[in-house]
Amino acid sequence: MNLFRLLGDLSHLASILILLQKIQSTRSCRGISFKTQALYATVFITRYLDLFYDWVSLYNFTMKVFFIASSCYVLYLMKVKYRPTHDPSIDTFRVEYLLGPCAVLALLFHYKFTISELFWSFSIFLESVAILPQLFMLQRTGEAETITTHYLAALGAYRALYIPNWIYRYFTEDMVDPIAVTAGIVQTALYLDFFYVYFTKVLQGQKFELPA
Repeated sequence: MNLFRLLGDLSHLASILILLQKIQSTRSCRGISFKTQALYATVFITRYLDLFYDWVSLYNFTMKVFFIASSCYVLYLMKVKYRPTHDPSIDTFRVEYLLGPCAVLALLFHYKFTISELFWSFSIFLESVAILPQLFMLQRTGEAETITTHYLAALGAYRALYIPNWIYRYFTEDMVDPIAVTAGIVQTALYLDFFYVYFTKVLQGQKFELPA
């Protein structure tokens, strides 16, 4: 594992810890898209089907278990423990417009026509667009709590850091994964507007507000 991959994984881990801290400290899910969280849970469950039969390392196993467990825990917090604080009237993105195309792409673009590989491809494509319900919610409300923006920034940085990881692996291992690279570039591009406001406002001590 190279430094870029490690930093990406740590950024991903940090994003989830920030999200859990936000929910637990405020005892509220306000500003968090349940649909995005449900899509991420779907991503982790379909991607890590190999958890019980393909051992890679303790690090790999631990991270997979953490991502599945934490994503399901977030869903529990939002749907059960702090349900009254979630407003579905502003979380209205039609996720079927994401699930359907990602399933079709997985059938068209994969490395082996097996259940596990199809689910892996599906998870890669779905992860690239899973943030859209959250960004759509931000667009509707026009603002977000600072801690929520830190969560989104860490989540965006995770995928952005994978780009130099892929470049490094191409030159050092002569390895390239066109499915993951293409989806990763799309995912990073979706964050560009958010990052612009985050760097020009939030990191300057101002409230996160989208331009009118």
